[in-house]
Amino acid sequence: MFDFDYTLADATDGIVSSFNHAFSGLEIPGYDSESIKRTVGLSLDEAFMQLTDNKDKALINRFKNLFGEKADEVMSKNTVLFDDTVNTLQRLKHDGFNTGIVTTKYHYRIVETLNMHGVLDLIDVIVGGEDVKVPKPSPEGLLLAIDSLNAQPGGVLYVGDSLVDAKTALAANVDFAAVTTGTTNEKEFSQYPCIRVLKNLSELFNQLAYSKTQNYFSK
Repeated sequence: MFDFDYTLADATDGIVSSFNHAFSGLEIPGYDSESIKRTVGLSLDEAFMQLTDNKDKALINRFKNLFGEKADEVMSKNTVLFDDTVNTLQRLKHDGFNTGIVTTKYHYRIVETLNMHGVLDLIDVIVGGEDVKVPKPSPEGLLLAIDSLNAQPGGVLYVGDSLVDAKTALAANVDFAAVTTGTTNEKEFSQYPCIRVLKNLSELFNQLAYSKTQNYFSK
């Protein structure tokens, strides 16, 4: 199971432009790219509150509507899969593993993006933000994906780039592997259980040193 943004793909341009389009529409000063990137993985509600320190529900709803309008225009076409994403998914599929995506991003947007890159068939299940009542780090989405594959949490590895992902795996009682392709570094991940901290997805197969990890990826 994978997170999406900064785990499988880089959607920075679309994310930043959608955020600042929404802020402009609300007459709120925009934010720099790095500040916005640090919120990726949170729900839009949480991201707005973290950036603005404003919890007004009506304002948040207006923000989400404006964000969605711009995202529908720019997000998928400005999303780039990481260089090793397709190879990783192909290899997992070839080796007989089920794969899934569990993300706060909308399900339909993930489908659109994967279709644009011709890799939708490499993913067995997608759980997006609109598929759950409570977003990550609630385990709801991850458990829903696991259940849909008739799997057991003990046979699942969740791969993500943020502390939100680490908390999600912990809450679901699922093993977690971190990738540092987002904004979270190895030291930050040390406060949560990680069977491995990876520089990129290729290391799922390369430089495997731990027997527990080999149980997942060795035949």
